Amino acid sequence: MDYQTVFITLAGVFGLFMAWGIGANDVANAMATSVGSKAISIKTAIIIAAIFEFGGAVLAGGEVTSTIRKGIVDSATFEGAPELLIYGMLASLLAAGIWLLIASKKGWPVSTTHSIVGAVVGFAAIGVGMDAVNWGQVGSIVMSWVVSPLTSGVIAFLLFQSVQVLILRTDDPLTKAKRYVPFYIFLTAFFMTLVTIKKGLKHVSDISFSSQEAYLYAALIGVVVAVIGAIFISKIQPNKKKEKDFHFYTVE
Repeated sequence: MDYQTVFITLAGVFGLFMAWGIGANDVANAMATSVGSKAISIKTAIIIAAIFEFGGAVLAGGEVTSTIRKGIVDSATFEGAPELLIYGMLASLLAAGIWLLIASKKGWPVSTTHSIVGAVVGFAAIGVGMDAVNWGQVGSIVMSWVVSPLTSGVIAFLLFQSVQVLILRTDDPLTKAKRYVPFYIFLTAFFMTLVTIKKGLKHVSDISFSSQEAYLYAALIGVVVAVIGAIFISKIQPNKKKEKDFHFYTVE
């Protein structure tokens, strides 16, 4: 067995190990609110996560993969010793996987991104030298860790307030939900499609779209998904017995 086969095998094994950690931690983070609120069961959450985590990785994960692969470490530093880059990346993958395992065992919700970025920076800075790290790119990544929760928090607050005003604080929340929930479905489908078209497809095919085409297709798909959602939602009938005890039973 040649070294290339050994390295590919190790990368596959370590990658699967880290993927298991992602499932045990990151997926649990993402689905915890839905399961905790009893909107869906654990079984349903696992099925949804399996489909969309895989789809997101294939269709929209190319940009992040590219950054981890060549944006953090200056590959020119390893031109004389490419095997050092291989060893370092394998070590980073294994280290991140081990950390995710420990965090999941302890019940700590941690970030996969923090784990792998920290591991790559650590191997490059300690194993090669501080100059091997693209600190400008690392700074941008760290800044995103600050901006991202703040931005998502503001958006979540605005969406929650809109749900409160448009649906929950009304006399007939079920009727209002049937009217406004399709709009939220449209927003979800629109942004998912837009990210897939603008960032994902170029990594899996030669298909390319202009910005206008991307927004148009995203809007069309968003409308279609919203209409389908509206059809299903319109068939929901109130559970009058349960509604007596809890006014929002059917809506939830």
